[in-house]
Amino acid sequence: MTDTLPLSGKLALVTGASRGIGAATAEALARAGAHVVLTARTVGGLEEVEERIHAAGGHATIAPLDLIDGDSIGRLAQAIAGRWDALDILVLNAATLGSLAAVQAIDAKEFGRLLSLNVGAPQALIAAFDPMLRASKDARVVALTSSVARPRAYWGAYGASKAALETLVGAYGEEVRNISAIRTYIVDPGATRTAMRARAFPGEDPATLKGPETVAETIVDLVSGDTPSGERISVRRA
Repeated sequence: MTDTLPLSGKLALVTGASRGIGAATAEALARAGAHVVLTARTVGGLEEVEERIHAAGGHATIAPLDLIDGDSIGRLAQAIAGRWDALDILVLNAATLGSLAAVQAIDAKEFGRLLSLNVGAPQALIAAFDPMLRASKDARVVALTSSVARPRAYWGAYGASKAALETLVGAYGEEVRNISAIRTYIVDPGATRTAMRARAFPGEDPATLKGPETVAETIVDLVSGDTPSGERISVRRA
């Protein structure tokens, strides 16, 4: 990796980085020159992504953790702040689908866990890393959403969490717009070949879907370009 790459010298943190869009994004950010901190619960998956990044000449650090474990995010922020001065890129990708069900049939316990991971964890990450984001000369926060953030039958639980995430990240962007260099973006990946998509649409032919690398390329373009804060981007098929 050379200092001519667009993200050379940048530090990125990607959640849900052990597979799918998170893994592809982490690898794309590393190819663009960033040092990427990879987080997810699955140690083996993180190690595989880290190995691919290193084999390609990039730089990465793995940080296995459960984002809904109360103190894990604080410990992660403390560890990263002890090694780096600023966080330049935060990609909020980790999420759970939950069960597709009519609103009146949503399981309360599952719904609580879904909201904890899909909304509570991103808020905790923003809170924990806000000082490091403010310390960056050009920080970017990217949150992955879904088209079901707009009402769709039987997608009430997951859709509500994504609508809440969009509002949360958008509000943060407005709060820091005039007092920092932080920009926030919402990215809707659209139909993408991932394990979550396969769970939601089990009869779908994955060959008809774009790969997660297409979404990753869009994210790299966003964080290395000059797109204004607050944009909501929908990813089309390459």
